[in-house]
Amino acid sequence: MKKTRFTYILLAAITLTVSSCGDKLDIAPTQSIDQDVALTTSKDVEAALIGAYDALGNYYVWGGQIQMSSDLLAATNELQWLGSFVDPGQFYDKRILTNNLYASNIWTNSYSAINICNNVLANIDKVDATKKNRIQGEALFIRASVYFELVRLFAKTWGDGDNTVNPGVPLVLTPTTEINNGSYVSRNSVAQVYAKVLEDLIAAESLLPDAASTSTSGKMTGQATKWAAAGILSRVYLMQQNYASARDAANRVIQSNRYALNQNYASSFNLVNMNSPENIFSTQVTSQDGDNSLRTFYSIDSRGEIHITANHLNEYEQGDERANLFYEDDDFFTEKFNTIYSNVPIIRLAEMYLTRAEANFRLNTSVGATPLADINLIRNRVNLPSLTSTSLTLNAILKERKLELMFEGHLLHDLKRTRRSVGPISFNANNLVYPIPQRETDVNSQLVQNPGYN
Repeated sequence: MKKTRFTYILLAAITLTVSSCGDKLDIAPTQSIDQDVALTTSKDVEAALIGAYDALGNYYVWGGQIQMSSDLLAATNELQWLGSFVDPGQFYDKRILTNNLYASNIWTNSYSAINICNNVLANIDKVDATKKNRIQGEALFIRASVYFELVRLFAKTWGDGDNTVNPGVPLVLTPTTEINNGSYVSRNSVAQVYAKVLEDLIAAESLLPDAASTSTSGKMTGQATKWAAAGILSRVYLMQQNYASARDAANRVIQSNRYALNQNYASSFNLVNMNSPENIFSTQVTSQDGDNSLRTFYSIDSRGEIHITANHLNEYEQGDERANLFYEDDDFFTEKFNTIYSNVPIIRLAEMYLTRAEANFRLNTSVGATPLADINLIRNRVNLPSLTSTSLTLNAILKERKLELMFEGHLLHDLKRTRRSVGPISFNANNLVYPIPQRETDVNSQLVQNPGYN
């Protein structure tokens, strides 16, 4: 577990005092602090940005719980939750309570990351001119990515009713330093949240460099690049069914030639102190810092409380090397996340090929490549024969996407955006949306609870 925890409740937000010590962040929270004292130099702001990455990689954010909880909510008969913890089981059972600890901690820690980004952005003019664009772009990338996750989890999916009316999540865009009347925020609309996410990501793509910087040892630091921003942009557009923009964003990443599919599918996972050529963005984990809660719950070497069923294994064609990433010990377990202190893959190049293929197929276009070429690239990598133009269907593309990205936090959102059910449950059912945490609604009457949780 992470040595440093960020505690943030929307109505009792704190500003983080940061000081740089090597590549680490020393964080001392207070209830009220003058941000001009907290961040006075370029190094202070740079240290705060390190804190934003730390918050992004938190156990309950991109350290794994955002991905795992949504996959449990999307689970039918292809995986099972057999753990002793009540809260993850509520996602699996589709009966999330308003006091669910995991939903509450996802909300709280996500807003912690957002607040740190807001602090960085509020002090961006203090940053050295040579670093200003990069630091601003990284903060915008993190803030937008977290807001995108929040609006997908805690609100109705895009297009399920009126996006301008459906409640999204509160857009807090300035640092929260103390409790006052302005702390009692209401929920912005789904449309407003998506608009801000797009605005931040478009700006981030223009500000960020082509490649992440390296440490003094030459190791990649895991910073966001313009291609990471474009990768998340492709996801946002795909959720909006804006297929042309999703295709073009994915195509920009592919044609940057900064990344390459690993020859072996398994090489994208269980990476310690390194990122593979396929990984566009990963949260960085070490023995001193970072979380990989996917390993905690999926790996037989840890708690191993998510079991994979034969129904899922039967989805793979004969010879599919992705089926080799399962371990049998009475039940089946995925080996994607077996290694302790391994990085958490967030955006892989394979996803960009799958997005470009789907969007091109839907639009009857061939930007960058034909849909058939992109899908066969993914299939051939795992030792599967090529499809033909007659066997390539939308369902075939969606199946490749499911199997390629399984257990990485995509399934629920792909089901919702394609209007497919979760077993017998409709994509727009109330119980497929996370509840606003009760500890938030208890102290803020302006935070309207989601339908089905009152």
